[in-house]
Amino acid sequence: MGKTYQIGVIPGDGTGPEVVAEGIKVLNAVGEKSGIQFDYHTYNFGGDHYLKTGETLPASAIDELSSQDANFLGAIGHPDVKPGILEKGILLKMRFALDLYINLRPVKLYAGVDTPLKDKGPADIDFYVVRENTEGLYTGAGGFFKKGTPDEVAVQESINTRKGVERCLRYAFELCRRAGRRKKLTLCGKTNVLTYAFDLWERTFHEVGQAYSDVERDYAHVDAICMWMVKNPEWFDVIVTDNIFGDIITDLGAMIQGGMGIAAGGNINPEGTSMFEPIGGSAPKYTGKNVINPIAAIMAGQMMLKHLGEAQAADWVEQAVMKTIREDMKTMGAERMGMGTREVGDQVVAHLLAI
Repeated sequence: MGKTYQIGVIPGDGTGPEVVAEGIKVLNAVGEKSGIQFDYHTYNFGGDHYLKTGETLPASAIDELSSQDANFLGAIGHPDVKPGILEKGILLKMRFALDLYINLRPVKLYAGVDTPLKDKGPADIDFYVVRENTEGLYTGAGGFFKKGTPDEVAVQESINTRKGVERCLRYAFELCRRAGRRKKLTLCGKTNVLTYAFDLWERTFHEVGQAYSDVERDYAHVDAICMWMVKNPEWFDVIVTDNIFGDIITDLGAMIQGGMGIAAGGNINPEGTSMFEPIGGSAPKYTGKNVINPIAAIMAGQMMLKHLGEAQAADWVEQAVMKTIREDMKTMGAERMGMGTREVGDQVVAHLLAI
């Protein structure tokens, strides 16, 4: 029998519990196949918990989540909770408290998945976005002056430290060196306007890059990145950027790889515990209907396996997902998959056990 992993699970809101259930179904199946085990520790934080208790994420939960080998999140977002409360109180609090300073987003188009890009296929859309995850505009620095008056002023500051920038860049350079990558790192910024923050990013990019002479360095403004992700996605191998630009371009990446139903991401602390999640929201209108696509959640589990060092198990899950998409599903869209949420999970498990 192989290793036993302690996994924290936050099913979350809306359809979050439904897709997490399918992710866990696949993890259990690949665990049985590969001889590894998972002990799950469930935390029911989210909109319903907040409405009942007024609590988002207590300090005790942070301590418990930090002790897990990895954490698995469904989705956060409730129609009866004002926007920002759950996002700041749970998602951002986890990122800061657990120092999840890397947001890793594979942007990979699988065979059988439609992309809105004309004449582009799986060979053209296969890259990573590395997003700095704990600084920038998301630190909450700033405030109001004369709020609610005609003279109101709102200030939101982007905080970028040498430490935060450098460790993000080093992670991205190391990612470029992994087997099978093309060893090209593109810095996405706005050096012509954001002259302080991205002066720091660009200088650090080239300074750190001296130790990675085998990795080609490239730079593009964020607006150009958006154009080229649509026109020439095959140009990219790994893109590294700050928090706000990363938030924006990863949603664009999700669309060109087939939509939110297939996009997964990791919030990573390379020296500590990490958290993996589907990119899409809680989709409350689909709750309980068995129609939401669980592939993104299943692939979040696949990323978690890879991060834990279970490369063979991760590869099996990806193979099974690819076969399910290619042979069994009609589209990646909710209500249009040709089967239900649970049935997609069952098909992935069936293909997985047949490998």
